[in-house]
Amino acid sequence: MSEFGWSSTTDEVLAGIDLSGMSVFITGANSGLGQETARAMAATGAHVIMAGRDQARLDEAVAAIRQSVPQARLDTITLDLASLESIRAATSRARQRFEKIDLLINNAGVMACPFEHTADGFERQFGTNHLGHFALTAELMPLIEKGTAKRIVNLSSRGHQFAPVDFDDPNFERRPYDPWISYGQSKTANVLFTVGLEQRFVVLGIHAYAVHPGGIQTNLGRHMTEEMVAALMQRVTSSDSGFQWKTIPQGAATSCWAATARELEGRGGVYCEDCHVAEVDDVSSTGGVRSYAVNPSYADQLWKLSEELTGAKFPS
Repeated sequence: MSEFGWSSTTDEVLAGIDLSGMSVFITGANSGLGQETARAMAATGAHVIMAGRDQARLDEAVAAIRQSVPQARLDTITLDLASLESIRAATSRARQRFEKIDLLINNAGVMACPFEHTADGFERQFGTNHLGHFALTAELMPLIEKGTAKRIVNLSSRGHQFAPVDFDDPNFERRPYDPWISYGQSKTANVLFTVGLEQRFVVLGIHAYAVHPGGIQTNLGRHMTEEMVAALMQRVTSSDSGFQWKTIPQGAATSCWAATARELEGRGGVYCEDCHVAEVDDVSSTGGVRSYAVNPSYADQLWKLSEELTGAKFPS
């Protein structure tokens, strides 16, 4: 059992942990949970590679982190997860600039946006939250193999409970688009990707973890209308009468825990929340992971589909 829980913060989780010599690659590091994860890990000595779409916003995030961690070792890389071309360019630069990646934290995401497409024609939430990270991870795998920690953290959400992956129509080409069903599908895909990574790369000592950060008020909800916010709060509070927002340091704590916890040594392919490994639960709306999200055959199906859609190939 973990000594940490719902209210634990990044600094509490990382207290006493020395990440000197470790390289950490974080997507969506220019704000919110990603920026806080970068700050906390830099404070423990890690070399942090901060990836984001906008160089100016990355520069602002670096300046903010340096205010509290003057000695922070930070690099930035521009990356648009909604473009396979951008992913290939960014990872090519990463392989030239960096010797290894010990910890990959696939943190970036979009939530409940209008029906839109990525540069490659994928539905935006599935394309960004899952397919973009799938392609990115494939291209970074040679650097991860050279690392010592060899952990991959994929940010999922309790929102995975909204929907499984529709393998016949993942991009909403035939079914009506629902922003929450789309979000749920993409977050389920994040968990299945974690299971697929563990199945394939455990032999190399690489482990993967899916993380639910909790309810946090960040710019993730920037696409939501007032009506959508009200409906979401109604849904959350009706199923969880004790619901409370987490602070950003509390929200990023489970990512930091999954990336470093000694009790996770030698195991992965699991879904974590509140700094512990969650149980499989097909009923509760306040915790746990749905069985469809950790189903190995669904993970295989998603892997094959993702390879076909993105053209990305993991080293065999």
